[in-house]
Amino acid sequence: MSERNALAIQLFSELLTAEQLVRNQLTRVMPGRMEISHFAVLNHLARFSGERTPAQLAKSFHVTRGAMTNTLRKLEEAGYIHIRPDWDDARRKMVAISPAGVRARDAALAVITPMINELVTELGDTRVRAVLPVLRELRVKLESDD
Repeated sequence: MSERNALAIQLFSELLTAEQLVRNQLTRVMPGRMEISHFAVLNHLARFSGERTPAQLAKSFHVTRGAMTNTLRKLEEAGYIHIRPDWDDARRKMVAISPAGVRARDAALAVITPMINELVTELGDTRVRAVLPVLRELRVKLESDD
């Protein structure tokens, strides 16, 4: 195996392992029965502060429309989002976060923020700032390959 192949394998092995460990830790502290995908959608809608279509959300999260529909169904059942027909095109739906969804997102942030802050403190601000551009560039490169 070439040195470049070994380096590539190490990079993705570390990324995948870190991602799985972060997901496990986040899942343990999420309030209620909230899943990470639920939090991600609620956080996106809260930050976007407007309506989005399910297709737009699926594209933003790089998931299938079916996967997004499943997530949105669960969020709607929990009362965290409102889904309405698009007034201009009845075939399309519009999704907005509800006040309960904002509260649920805020509750999730309240429990995950200390965990994330602790990780940043342990790694050190300087090291985290140094790795962020590389991770961002990797993400942008992977998104452009879609």
